[in-house]
Amino acid sequence: MRIAYITPYQGKSLRQRRPTLLNLSLAGKAKMEVIATLLRKCSHDLEMFSQGEVVEMALKYYPAFTEPERFHADIPVFYSSALPVRFVNGFWQGRRLLSLFKTRHRAKPFDVVIIYNLKVPQIMCSEFAIKKLKLPVVMEYEDDAFLDIDGQPNLSLRAGYIRHAKNILGDISGGMACSPHLLNQLPAGKPKLLLRGVIGEEIIRASVETGKKNWILFSGTHYRTKGIAPLIKAWPQAKLAGWELHITGQGEETETLKKLAANNSEIIFHGLVSTAELARLMSLAKICINPHELSRRPGNVFAFKIVEYLAAGAHVISTPMGFLEKEIETGMTYMPDNAPETIAKSLREVALTEKWRQTSTSAVQKVYGPDALLNSLDNLLVEAVRQTIPRSNKIKANFNKVVE
Repeated sequence: MRIAYITPYQGKSLRQRRPTLLNLSLAGKAKMEVIATLLRKCSHDLEMFSQGEVVEMALKYYPAFTEPERFHADIPVFYSSALPVRFVNGFWQGRRLLSLFKTRHRAKPFDVVIIYNLKVPQIMCSEFAIKKLKLPVVMEYEDDAFLDIDGQPNLSLRAGYIRHAKNILGDISGGMACSPHLLNQLPAGKPKLLLRGVIGEEIIRASVETGKKNWILFSGTHYRTKGIAPLIKAWPQAKLAGWELHITGQGEETETLKKLAANNSEIIFHGLVSTAELARLMSLAKICINPHELSRRPGNVFAFKIVEYLAAGAHVISTPMGFLEKEIETGMTYMPDNAPETIAKSLREVALTEKWRQTSTSAVQKVYGPDALLNSLDNLLVEAVRQTIPRSNKIKANFNKVVE
């Protein structure tokens, strides 16, 4: 099948050409890359589209371009232009991304569309694909479209957005989501897949390496809800002689966090690292930590990096983010909150009692490893297309050719 993957993807060149620190999403980027690579491995022809979102308002035009530094040689990434002017930004993103999608569809028609969450550009492209092109749309649902970060109704949403978002949710042909809560928002009777995380080949290879170090690792975007500041404050309280705290990633709080850790040589910042290097760091760490700000409704979302941490062979300390399968939770320790005192206590417990030896690497890799996901993703797409009534002989002929 020929797939249009419509996402807010942020490749290396985009980060160099446009200011993206305020809306940087490292986990989302990694997950998109793994999913796209697996679909390509299934012999699907896939193209990625991104609005290359700029949220810092300024009277500056950013031209459209194609990502020159591809994460996969056979997967092109197209960015629409951006004009981050207040009251114009959202409409511009949607119209320009839709225009780009139309152009590529005319050049070589798509068979199915995958959208990542329900931002305005993704909604506009979905509506066109469903209503005008009569194409099946599969949704990858990572963040609740209707609740804020505290799990409360998002009162800032406009009625028009809510109406369009709910219409898309009702019209999609199938979907995958990172939590049961989000999966339940998708229409009944349509093919669904609970996809808490995806494990790339780099992590599988790194997990077999021996030689764990006395490292505690945090990986992710440096944003206030991620709990990095409380983690840094907790470090001196933990008093773990011979241990180091390693922090990867970047974000709007990076410089503040570095100042907070300035007098502690046991805290090492790595900045943005490659996928292979991140996998190596995860595999070397005895403990990985997710001190995320506690949600009022744990389980609404799920941190993809928890699955990566576990698959790499680390024990994971985290605030609650919903229930996991019992065999997977073997490798986890939960904190009731992310106060520095709580984090310090949890670090000492796991490190000094050698609880870090309790892992669930095999169980996670079995469910979310490349081989399992290869089949799950392909089956989801095929079933979603199969259940969508062909609107024309051409679509029906293309589908029959793909699934034979």
